[in-house]
Amino acid sequence: MILVTGGTGLVGSHLIQQLVQEGKSVRALYRSSVPQTLANLNGIEWVKRDILDTSTLWEAMESIEQVYHCAAIVSFHPAQKKLLNKTNIEGTANVVNACISQGVKKLLFVSSVAALGRIREDQPIDETMNWTPETSNSEYGKTKFMAEMEVWRGMGEGLNIAIVNPVIILGAGNWDSGSSGIFKSVYNEFPWYTEGISGFVDVRDLVRAMVTIMQSQVSGERFIISGENRTYREIFTMIANEFGKTPPHKKVTPLMAEIVWRLEALKAKFSGKNPLLTKETARTAQAKVNFNNTGFLKKFPEFSYTPMEQSIHRICAEILKTNRI
Repeated sequence: MILVTGGTGLVGSHLIQQLVQEGKSVRALYRSSVPQTLANLNGIEWVKRDILDTSTLWEAMESIEQVYHCAAIVSFHPAQKKLLNKTNIEGTANVVNACISQGVKKLLFVSSVAALGRIREDQPIDETMNWTPETSNSEYGKTKFMAEMEVWRGMGEGLNIAIVNPVIILGAGNWDSGSSGIFKSVYNEFPWYTEGISGFVDVRDLVRAMVTIMQSQVSGERFIISGENRTYREIFTMIANEFGKTPPHKKVTPLMAEIVWRLEALKAKFSGKNPLLTKETARTAQAKVNFNNTGFLKKFPEFSYTPMEQSIHRICAEILKTNRI
């Protein structure tokens, strides 16, 4: 029996579908509701649990051999600092403790490249790096780094672990939140772009990588999962072309970004709504960062990533179908 936390999120939902296709028995945790597209899948036991509730979490781990910990809060809004710390750090500690208590054979933790300190323009980022105040501009990155420390602590207590550090994940999910929001912005013909560079990965590739690691003898290692390093403008343009929309055509300068995030912060203060742009996201979008994905590919040479053009073609078609556009 396999347990998946965060079963309704972008990564968790795609992971569950992959595991079910392979004939695995899955127990999936959710907090509020299960999407209709997942509710009717055979081979899934849906359990309403909160990773902050230690007693019920331990119960959910009964008879579990493998755990994929996908649940997390992804936010760059300063007002959500407390929630980020509680869910990402304390929640992960609870998952680790439950795994140890219930004798789980292996835990795979979905971290983020933000935990590696992703603002490094002088050299490619690899698995040897860690978050530092100088190389990361987000509270989110700090919480994912601290969550990793809980996972390493679990290894010290005898738990078999592995960690993946994905880059920006592209997939057909709720395009009103998370990285899937990129597709909605482009569909609505958001005109702005930056010269920033980042890594991007198809959610299906991420899930395949996670399953590959879980089923292997690899333990006590972490891997950057990144398909390609691309400019944001390239990705946005590919998406726009698939949607038949006008690609972004107005360049955002660093000075402009600094002004806009401050205006957004002021507007959010009076409206009570989350800002469209924060200090952290503005500076991340300007950074030219390359990720070294060779660590994982050397360990698993039979693995190959889907070309980005092919991934975006499929994802855009799925989004149009899901939203009946």
